[in-house]
This record gives sequence, structure tokens and C-alpha cells, in this order.
Amino acid sequence: MRFKFFSIFAAALLLAACASETEESGLQVGEGATTEAPTMPEPTPELSLQEDLAINVGDRIFFGFDRSDLTGESQATLQKLAAWMTSRPTVTITLEGHCDERGTREYNLALGERRANSARDYLIALGVDGGRINTISYGKERPAVLGSNEDAWAQNRRDVFVVN
Repeated sequence: MRFKFFSIFAAALLLAACASETEESGLQVGEGATTEAPTMPEPTPELSLQEDLAINVGDRIFFGFDRSDLTGESQATLQKLAAWMTSRPTVTITLEGHCDERGTREYNLALGERRANSARDYLIALGVDGGRINTISYGKERPAVLGSNEDAWAQNRRDVFVVN
């Protein structure tokens, strides 16, 4: 996990070092500049925003069994999503909460809602306007992987990011 964070940070520093112009603020590197999330490239004309999101950020995060708390990996993905949304100020997204097949329909709808809201709250804490984020729970109604085993269940305990 630390290596992944360090790699992302190192990549951001490399990109910043390659910039040919300074920021309008006039701050030079090392002069009180704060660490900010890396900016995302603009989407290429061939890609839809949804495809761009999937390639540059990823379009889902995963949860543990009967859990709605964010893992470190999920937080890292949501940080990339926040940077992606910041560089595209008109984009709105829907966070879809999903569950595996175990549990009642009602329980899984509530759990899916908690999962979507957990990601939404984290994005808002990162500075994304809450008005740009919708949530919906599908519970166990839309499995990504069919099967009644841990591998299938793990892939179905997720939030999916959908560009509106």
C-alpha cells in the first residue's frame, strides 16, 4: 500500500517537474506550495467520459463482507476520482452500491446504500461538490459475477462509478 502511494506521489512529482510554465500564483516549487492531487489529462476525442474514467481512474471500488467502510485501496481510487472530477467541473456521477447474493433483499439494499454514501462522503471530504454526486443502491439485484463462492461474492461487493 505504501509503495502504491509512493509510486503515485513520485509520478505526480515527475509530471510537475516536466511542466514548462509556472502556476499563475507565482509560487516556485518548494516555496510554500502544498501537495495537491495530480490533475488528470483531458479525455481524448475517441473516448467517452465513461471510458476515460475507467482507464484513468477505475470505475469501481470493493468492500469486505457486510462492510461499508473504505479500504486504503478504495480511498486511493476515490482520491483519483476526486482529481478526475476536479479537472472536469461539469461532470456528474452516480455511485451505485452493490452487494453479493447473501442476505435479504431489504438488507442488501440498505447495505448498498451505506456503501454508496460512504464513497460519496469521502469524495465530499476531498472537496467534490455533493451536488455532482448521486447515489443509488441495487443491493444484490445486479451481480457483476454469477456464482455462489467467495470469488464471485468479492467481485459483487462493490460501488460502481457511472458518468451521468
